[in-house]
Amino acid sequence: MPRTRLPYPAEFREQIVALVRAGRTPAELAREYEPTETTINHWVAQADRDQGIRTDGLSSAEREELRRLRQENRILRQEKEILKKAAAWFARESNSIPERDSSS
Repeated sequence: MPRTRLPYPAEFREQIVALVRAGRTPAELAREYEPTETTINHWVAQADRDQGIRTDGLSSAEREELRRLRQENRILRQEKEILKKAAAWFARESNSIPERDSSS
């Protein structure tokens, strides 16, 4: 499934996180700007993970690596299935070739 583009630019999210860290509440910022309070809290928590302040989840870099590794794993599994089918096909084909008589 393709990832959808984030509705808010990274710069905007960083500014909101900076405002929260400067003392403004997520509820106050939610009233002033478009994101919900829950969204703002999520941004702050993710920023904390990325900076090593929180350790209860994956950082953005770890999340991206996990996505990349899962994609690579899916491709490798598909390649393995193709090779398995090809090996079975070649095995059947090699058994159907009549053997030559070496004495002739």
